Amino acid sequence: MAHSYTPGLRVTGDAVIRRERRLPLAGNVLVRAGDAVGADTVVARTELPGNVQLVNLAARLSADPAKVVDTLVVAIGQAVEAEELIATSRGLFGLVRNEVKAPCAGVIESLSPVTGQLLLREPPIPVEVNAYVRGTVAQVLPGEGVVVEMRGAFLQGIFGVGGETFGAIAVPLGDPAAELRPGDLRPQHRGCIVVGGSYVSHETLMHARDMGVAAIVVGGFDDRDLKRLLGRDLGVAITGAEDIGLTLVLTEGFGRIPMAQRTWNLLRSHEGKVASISGATQIRAGVMRPEILIPLDGAAGGAEAEPEGGLELGAQVRVIREPHFGVIGKVTALPSELRALETEALVRVLEVDFGPGAGRHVVPRANVERISG
Repeated sequence: MAHSYTPGLRVTGDAVIRRERRLPLAGNVLVRAGDAVGADTVVARTELPGNVQLVNLAARLSADPAKVVDTLVVAIGQAVEAEELIATSRGLFGLVRNEVKAPCAGVIESLSPVTGQLLLREPPIPVEVNAYVRGTVAQVLPGEGVVVEMRGAFLQGIFGVGGETFGAIAVPLGDPAAELRPGDLRPQHRGCIVVGGSYVSHETLMHARDMGVAAIVVGGFDDRDLKRLLGRDLGVAITGAEDIGLTLVLTEGFGRIPMAQRTWNLLRSHEGKVASISGATQIRAGVMRPEILIPLDGAAGGAEAEPEGGLELGAQVRVIREPHFGVIGKVTALPSELRALETEALVRVLEVDFGPGAGRHVVPRANVERISG
């Protein structure tokens, strides 16, 4: 059978998904293999070393650096509170008493007899990693984290910003081609993942953020508003770490683009269920897509595993460039020979059936993305 590889978006109603949850450095894993976890369950915890504060005791006390150790009133390794006295000396024939207090809470870590500098380390910073999805701990990574497995609906978007969050799915619109407007948002949408239609404006996003909406999933967004939203040019970095108050996932692209009917139907069918969502996106090496994961109850016997990304006859694809931008169809042929385009460039192509009334069209393979599931 003819076969080729193409990156693609996945939209499936029932799949087995695994997500690795790792600490940034060694710590403690708090769950065991086989444990059931929720999206907010803390599965691992560690502490980052606190920031360092340098205190120039020699200069502050007008003392010889080699003798400044004698001015300490606390021991090396001792914990101190902010504004607690840590060193004292007398100057001007003993008539003036100089004092140095701790600039913050922390631990006296060291004192250099060469420079007279005291190193005060602030309290460690706790770091916790949650499960992100409702599922089961499939594997424990000792000292590092876990792998969580879930069965559920899985949808990928084209682009997103904002970090991981979760909430109940809410669909206030009745048409995937409609624009999500401020008036469509209600107080009950606080903490929800709100599914829009073809477009959301910057003003609506800000209104949603002020209302406490957890995330917006919509077909399109104005790329000119992206800089307004982020406060900077995006560049080519990975998204997902933006502190914008909510997560935004685009299922189709930039502009006013109706959400694909299949995506819309799947999200509507799960309205009211709690889903996990991430806006993290990376287009270059190590492709990463924004995602929505909706846990299902029951065993995973009939669910599909994560695919390899192959493109074969019968595969469902979405065209990602004009003149058929956004149209979904099925691959009916994968000719091996190169075809000439209007630009006279020779490229690999495929034949796509866009359904009744639209017919079959020859499309460059680089112009499609697979929709798995």
